[in-house]
Amino acid sequence: MALTHIDCFSGPGGICTGLHAAGFETKVAIEFIKSCVETYSYNHPEVHVIHSDIRDVTAEQILPYVPEEGIDLVTSGMPCETFSTAGNSSRAAYDDRQFLFREGIRIAQICNAKMILFENVPMITTKRVAKESKELIIDVLKRELEEAGYINYKEFVLDASKYGVPQRRRRFFILAAKDEKYQIEAPEETCDKEVTVREAFIDIPEVVANTWTENPIYNGKESEYSLLMKNDKFWRRTTKEKKLLNHLPMNHRKHIIERFGILRQGEGLKGLFARLSPDELKAYQERKVIPKTIYVKRNYRLRWDEASPTVTSHCLDEFVHPEQNRALTVRECARLQSFPDSYDFVGGPYLVAHDDRIQQDKYEQIGDAVPPLLAYAWGKKISNILKK
Repeated sequence: MALTHIDCFSGPGGICTGLHAAGFETKVAIEFIKSCVETYSYNHPEVHVIHSDIRDVTAEQILPYVPEEGIDLVTSGMPCETFSTAGNSSRAAYDDRQFLFREGIRIAQICNAKMILFENVPMITTKRVAKESKELIIDVLKRELEEAGYINYKEFVLDASKYGVPQRRRRFFILAAKDEKYQIEAPEETCDKEVTVREAFIDIPEVVANTWTENPIYNGKESEYSLLMKNDKFWRRTTKEKKLLNHLPMNHRKHIIERFGILRQGEGLKGLFARLSPDELKAYQERKVIPKTIYVKRNYRLRWDEASPTVTSHCLDEFVHPEQNRALTVRECARLQSFPDSYDFVGGPYLVAHDDRIQQDKYEQIGDAVPPLLAYAWGKKISNILKK
């Protein structure tokens, strides 16, 4: 019998995809962003998806989908803006978003969940409840877990690259259970060496910036990783078409493409400022090829023979293809996150202004997701803990 799951702050479905491959049956997903709901529902039609602010979700909306004995696992990856160092202005904010972990606990109590898995950025461990306070958010979270009966818990920081994801992505987790007999452990690492960008992109055909033309035909090359991304038996998915989805090149201004052309692998805007002579830099800046301000995380040309840096909601601006003078396509970003190739990001537009938090584009959906292979590792570990 499949283990059961409720997916809070579900995003486009990264956790659900990994847990499904590990044998879990997701009963309910809760998500506020419409584009994420559309992508999730399209790829997981068997799941009851609630499009709502989680604070407004009632027991009456959830309990009809919960087995009599309760739910095995609730996952809760609340928004990380107020904890992340990627946005210092966001991290400086103190508002109700940082207490959204309470909703994961509330949902777990409603459905009598055996376990809760929290996920967030590692910097959540240093965020205070208020500017003047010395109390940490994480201490409040643990105290309220105990008050809710989840007294058996451990904290972990895991790197997705240790679990077969071609990306260096460190994430903080708390796994908590009501039953003290459960032996709480992190999933065992699944690979000794990083999966590289080359292995991730090996079969993806070339596309040309500004053509707005997809190339859905694989190039015939394969790696162990590319085969896994196409292996719908592993992912427990059924698909009709075997073509490359979401591989559409973006448009770039002429001077941006010229900028991409002078980038070396492993180099971004910051590297250009350091490498070019003052005269070279001035000449490029006069033609607007290089901006006058250094953006540290901007236009980084990926290295073929390494894993990618962390994929974020700004991945369109942050990464340049290792060889081609263009940003990554949605499918390439999805490969770096370990979404299977049959996963179609149907929700939302390709691009939307980053300050619009109501409608996320396809890049933002991917960047904010939990890598499915990391979720799969958690699913296998939690399954073993529960069955023991």
